[in-house]
Amino acid sequence: MIAQALLLARWKQTLVAAIGVTFSITMFITLLSFMTGLNKLLDGLVLNRTPHVRLYNEIKPSKKQPINEIPSFKNSYNFIESIKASSSRQQIYNSGAIMQAIRKDKRVVGFAPKIITQVFFNEGMVDIAAAVNGIDAKAENELFHFNEYITEGNAMDLKNIANSIILGKALADKLLVSIGDVVQVTSTEGDRFSLKVVGFFESGLQEFDKTQSFASINTTQKILGEPNSYVTDIQIKLNNMGQAPEVAREYATLFQCEAEDIQTANAQFETGNFIRTLISYSVGITLLIVAGFGIYNILNMMIYEKMDSIAILKATGFSGWDVNKIFLLIALTIGFFGGFAGLIFGFLLSSAIGQIPFNTSALPTIKTYPINYDPAFYVIGVSFSLITTYLAGLFPARKASKIDPVLIIRGK
Repeated sequence: MIAQALLLARWKQTLVAAIGVTFSITMFITLLSFMTGLNKLLDGLVLNRTPHVRLYNEIKPSKKQPINEIPSFKNSYNFIESIKASSSRQQIYNSGAIMQAIRKDKRVVGFAPKIITQVFFNEGMVDIAAAVNGIDAKAENELFHFNEYITEGNAMDLKNIANSIILGKALADKLLVSIGDVVQVTSTEGDRFSLKVVGFFESGLQEFDKTQSFASINTTQKILGEPNSYVTDIQIKLNNMGQAPEVAREYATLFQCEAEDIQTANAQFETGNFIRTLISYSVGITLLIVAGFGIYNILNMMIYEKMDSIAILKATGFSGWDVNKIFLLIALTIGFFGGFAGLIFGFLLSSAIGQIPFNTSALPTIKTYPINYDPAFYVIGVSFSLITTYLAGLFPARKASKIDPVLIIRGK
């Protein structure tokens, strides 16, 4: 009751302190929601389209050179110029057995086989170099959200319609084709095929979309003249992305092929993501600390103005700990109600930003600004508001608890 009376006696100061906390929490919630929403968007453009572990065979020179097999040079260090790649192929050998083994691994969520090959799209007398990605449409959609990047058509059309292809939108514009048109594709061996366009793909990276297209694995195997077992990549998603480097090393040794983990493939991107998140939290926490200083100043002024009231309380039997509790309760009340209001306004402001149209040709599938409504932000916000206001009220409260009532009354 005493804390309530002191709060209401100078309600304007109380309101200013509460508004400071409310503003800080509102901006903290809004800033984190927007920045982490943006990070998730960028993750979707890069990380969600990247396997945690990628198995493939790299064309490279043989480690065993003939000169190293000659007895007189075997123990020497030989300098060899202009080494040519060996006759090894990009195909993953025994891919069927490898996929069976991966399927049994409990660390694996799923995998998607893939074939990457270079082709020429024939536009009149002009040949446009591009790549065809042979994919399992169902697995690609489940693991890598492939259908979210299809602006026209459907990913499953690749499986349901024979000899079909989905073109990058920028590539389709160069070829001047529409849905239902037929394009001519020439393989690197010189064989020509007719493929029906069933969709357009937009990743948000225009240079990527100029050179990429997607077909079913069976269609790609026909273009290359390869058997059904032919696969150049196996893309793996894990339950725990942090295990990717360990799993990649294990699979590279076990399956005798190259294995690349997501941390190695996207090291720079993850660093940028971490820095953006760190900046967001730093700015938000700084706002809360500034609000804490405001509460500290207001409580300090309240103590100086209420010296006589504090003296009377102590003279009538209140202990220093009782006075301490009164002013801590005042600080926590300001923090609780200010923080609660900040959560509401933070949610409303975040929702308003999330409704603002965001149309850009670089990100055709994104229609509004990205917002992340993670409940953890609200828990962190209200926790920080209570902690900050408690610390802001602690020192003035301790000062009030140590006031000597005799000195105050004598001075009056």
